[in-house]
This record gives sequence, C-alpha cells and structure tokens, in this order.
Amino acid sequence: MRLARINTQDGPRTAVAHRDRWIPLSTLEAAAGRQLPTRLGDLLGTVRRQELAEFLERATDVEPLEVRLEEAATIVDTGDIWGAGLNYLGHSQDLSTQQPGSGPGSYLRPKSCLIDNDGQIELPAQSSRVTAEAELGLVIGTECKNVPREQWRTVVAGVTAVLDMTAEDVIRENPRYIPWAKGFDTFCSVGPQLVTLDEFDDEALRSTRVSTVRNGQVVASALVADMKYDLAHLVEYFSAGRTLTPGTVICTGTPGAAVIEPGDTITSLVEGVGTLSHSVKG
Repeated sequence: MRLARINTQDGPRTAVAHRDRWIPLSTLEAAAGRQLPTRLGDLLGTVRRQELAEFLERATDVEPLEVRLEEAATIVDTGDIWGAGLNYLGHSQDLSTQQPGSGPGSYLRPKSCLIDNDGQIELPAQSSRVTAEAELGLVIGTECKNVPREQWRTVVAGVTAVLDMTAEDVIRENPRYIPWAKGFDTFCSVGPQLVTLDEFDDEALRSTRVSTVRNGQVVASALVADMKYDLAHLVEYFSAGRTLTPGTVICTGTPGAAVIEPGDTITSLVEGVGTLSHSVKG
C-alpha cells in the first residue's frame, strides 16, 4: 500500500493507493461510514493501515484519483526528522573523513526546511558550497522507545525517498555545526509517497538502490546493503532513550553527495520507493 499527500487548491489531501489505484481519503471515509484522521502520521499505526486496506478492497467502484507524484506534497506532517551521517563509505570519502565507529553520525532538523516534490531549492548566502544527497527514509508508524534491533519492523510503517541538502563548507569548518548547516529553508524533501513495509522483505530492502543524480548524471549510487549501520541498528539507535512518534522520519544516510549550483536539477532516486526532483534557483 502507498500513501501520498496531493496538493490541491484547498491544501494537501491524503490519497491511498492499492493495486495502482489512488483513492482520496475522503472517499474511503464514505466506504468506512466514519471520519478518518486527516494527518498522515495518524494513519500509520498497524490497525489504521489494516483498516485502510480493507476499505480499499471494498471501494472497487470508486473513480480513481489522478495523482501526479512529481508534484506531491511532502509526506511529513507529524513527527521529527532524524538523520544518520556518514553511513556509507562513499559519503565519508566525500568529506575526507572516517566513518564513526561507535554509531552513526546523527542530527535533528526543523520542519521549516521541508519542500514539496518539484519545489525549488534556494542556496543560502551563508554558504558557498551546498551539496545534495539522496537517501532512503524510514517512517515510524507506532510510538516507540528503546526498540531492540530484532523488533525494528514492528514500529516502522514504511519507507520513502529523501533529498537532503547540506552547507558542506560549514561542516568542513566544524562538524559540530551540522544541524545548523542542514536547517536552511528548502534544504529537505521527503516523499513523494510512503510505501508500507509489508511491500518489502529484508532482502528486497537490502537490494534497494539509492542514487544521487545531478542534471541527469548519476553522481553516487549504492545499495542499502552497503550501509555501515543497517536499518535495524538505526531504529534501535534513534529510539534509544527517547520517544519516537508516528510520522517521524529517520534519514538513513547517502551513498554520496553532489555539489549543486544555480540552474542545476537534482534528483533522489530510490528504486521501487520513489523519486524526488528539484531545480536549484538561479
């Protein structure tokens, strides 16, 4: 099952897809005979997702919605945005540094940096070298804390694509500035859809390829299997001692970064999950 937030004149509307048919949440409410939550984060629990699947099965005579994922709103409407740094060898080489040995690098970023798919990236005057990085994102579906690695699937609703921008010159000056360097407006895109975790077994996830593409050319590409800290470890790590709420996104690291300039087009391609594409404002 897939979920997306579609931009309309009245604001973002949640749509759900099953067997390649997109149906607006309002239509599913009619099939359910009751009102459903309006926020995506509130729909991600296991029970809610099972209900949605049942409603979709019954809504066979409903006219499907035309969905343009190329212009979809960010899927983040609740929860925090956590990130794992230097989780691929290629990215640590970008920064001429070693991968951390006791756990992934980590950061928390503000929601104000989010843009919708196809939104334009603005380069801040405070940086002379901005990079863009494709990533796989994990979306938490159940409020959780101290999750053992073997139970990571029980709290993750699904996966998504992420495009993460960084003021790299600031990071090179001092790695302690990483949250500041990633928090500029337009510096993060998450979407364009959430694909529920039941669509992937562990091997399928490990075989998923993540690619950073600039102006149609692949700059960096790797499999999820190439991560230093795997998905189970990341869920255990980020939930340790803190509560993660539904809708929280864990950005799992990038295979490599592309320096972006005005006029560029930058794409995050996560095979089988989604594509995010953005132009850089001139």
